[in-house]
Amino acid sequence: MTNAPGGPASTGVATGHAISPDSGEHWAAEGAWQVAEGLHRIPLPLPMDALKAVNVYVLEADDGLTLVDGGWSIEIARDLLEKSLRSVGYGFGDIRRFLVTHVHRDHYTMASVLGAEFGAEVLLGRGEEPALALLNDAADLDESPFLGVLRTAGAAEIAEQWAAGHDGELPDPADWRRPTRWLEGDERFTVGRRTLDAVHTPGHTPGHYVYADVADELLFAGDHVLPTITPSIGFTVPAVDQPLGHFMASLTRVRALPDLRILPAHGPVAPSSHARVDELLAHHEHRLDLCLASLKERGRVTSLVVAKDLGWTRHERAFAELDPFSQGMAAMETKAHLELLVARGQATAVEDADGVLFAIA
Repeated sequence: MTNAPGGPASTGVATGHAISPDSGEHWAAEGAWQVAEGLHRIPLPLPMDALKAVNVYVLEADDGLTLVDGGWSIEIARDLLEKSLRSVGYGFGDIRRFLVTHVHRDHYTMASVLGAEFGAEVLLGRGEEPALALLNDAADLDESPFLGVLRTAGAAEIAEQWAAGHDGELPDPADWRRPTRWLEGDERFTVGRRTLDAVHTPGHTPGHYVYADVADELLFAGDHVLPTITPSIGFTVPAVDQPLGHFMASLTRVRALPDLRILPAHGPVAPSSHARVDELLAHHEHRLDLCLASLKERGRVTSLVVAKDLGWTRHERAFAELDPFSQGMAAMETKAHLELLVARGQATAVEDADGVLFAIA
């Protein structure tokens, strides 16, 4: 959501124009693109989403396929996944396992559906269990839990716009089945000749995982390390403490691994996890400085007030230029930055009828 830092890992190219080296085409171009021996990248469409596509990675082994992420369970994406697998000699019945990076619909729902239909194992981080419980109990909720988070950010009017735009359709339980197994802590998997280290990287979501193939210098990065944008932070329900703090700590964990080629969920394959992690950490430190500067000028204010002082997207757009959905995400992400400043002792927070109020410590 936030302004994406440029630099060597992103080459300064926007996601909408990025060419992936494995295909030589726009990263979202249809196909099963060979990233390495026995490994293909299949971009699947995300209609009506600014991200355009999500990359699903297909790893071959003698006993069948392991997929990292599954895509969004919609007809156009399912048909393209089937077509792309067929182009390299496989079908849905060859899938033995889904290693899902996190619970968001563009990563989890196709794995949930295909796993049930074809008997494939579906693995997901234990930290996503509360979100899945909410999705499965949505009929019992009086309103979207995101609305309460928006109000704590001082964005009650935006919450009303979100509520007015909700069509009332409930989540399909088939999309949100519990996984066949929860991932807890770090684990190691053998996939054919490859060894994948599952590394818990909370931040974007509480149960996010990346998968590192150190021998072949590959990082299946999910939404944790994206080459051209920064993942949203604070856009999680139930809300968790210190999502930005967890995200930055997780970046440091990935930085401690060898330098790996980034296989992201969104965007092109990129050459250096170290370079990109350094950019992301520097980016968020800069955003924290901007939040501090806003507090010094404004006094005791809500996250929404600070968000209006910041630039958004790589084009530094003013808050007022954003659509209501993006404004809400911006307010929640700013709140995550302010909460980290409180944890660092640089700011204070008090609850108020208008939301949580932050000030310089």
